[in-house]
Amino acid sequence: MRSGEKAADAVSSRFDGLPGALLEWYGRHARDLPWRVGPAARAEGAMPDPYRVWLAEIMLQQTTVPHAAGYFEAFTRRWPGVEALAAAEDGDVMAAWAGLGYYARARNLLKCAREVTAMGDWPRTEAGLRKLPGIGPYTAGAIAALAFGERAPAVDGNVDRVFARLLAAKGAWKEEKARIAGTVRELVPEDRPGEFAEALMDLGATVCTPKRPNCLICPVRAWCAGHAEGAPEQYPLKPAKAAKPKRTGKVFVAFRDGDVLVERRPDKGLLGGMLGLPTTAWVETGASVSPGWTVGEGKGEVIGEVRHVFTHFELRLDVLRMELGQAPEGYHWHDVETVADALPSVFRKALKLVVRA
Repeated sequence: MRSGEKAADAVSSRFDGLPGALLEWYGRHARDLPWRVGPAARAEGAMPDPYRVWLAEIMLQQTTVPHAAGYFEAFTRRWPGVEALAAAEDGDVMAAWAGLGYYARARNLLKCAREVTAMGDWPRTEAGLRKLPGIGPYTAGAIAALAFGERAPAVDGNVDRVFARLLAAKGAWKEEKARIAGTVRELVPEDRPGEFAEALMDLGATVCTPKRPNCLICPVRAWCAGHAEGAPEQYPLKPAKAAKPKRTGKVFVAFRDGDVLVERRPDKGLLGGMLGLPTTAWVETGASVSPGWTVGEGKGEVIGEVRHVFTHFELRLDVLRMELGQAPEGYHWHDVETVADALPSVFRKALKLVVRA
């Protein structure tokens, strides 16, 4: 017997019965989510739309289910299928994405929709899905399992946490993540891979939570080495995160009648392609240089500051309010009553601060 086969047999033996217990629990406790086809509908042969699965997974990468649900409903009303999204204007999609963070995902969303439309259909395998823009290992596994019934693993942060506890994983986190991925792959059942993935997601989100796992109601407690040790909440044992760099700058909220001054940010870079308020560069050291049109007597009243945490740094911006007669080159006016919905969160905070002042 080959070493890989021995390892697979060891996994099967160690977790014998776990998939069945988990799926039984899922049949009774599955969350009702707008992108999900529930256990009863699946039992009758219904399968999820890959477009809806993909859209939900991309939205959920850096936000919560309650926050993503409203965006998902709005997106699918406006662009009900991948072809409709592929035909959308870039600016419209970027505006609709505002508030979901990490805007490179929105740009990749459009690239992926257009590539799938050009291909004529979605790839139906994990390997094929990995070739699409913005689709990594987890998302490919999730779409392959949920929408196409492929025996593929979907290992996200929730699943990492569940299996770190099941295994009482004490090794280096990078190595343990690889072990977890291999373990999950071996446990995915042939007949219900999508529901197995959804069950693990629900278990991590509702029972095996980060700080206070509810082991009393956990359907896989009998297989959990972390529970047997008496302290499952200590897992996963991840290395300490390095402190995020801090950057500072200024943001200018300029008004003319009922309009506010905005710009379309460059396609590449942070918040690329989004509408934004005028701002200085965001620097870690030293003072940022203000645009010439913001300098002068009576130009700019400091209202306060806003803070925002991005993936790789923390930002603090001084917020200045001003009135202008005309838009400087590269900027334009937008109705203040409607612009907030199209602004990323950091600029929305600044606008709200000034409007309330």
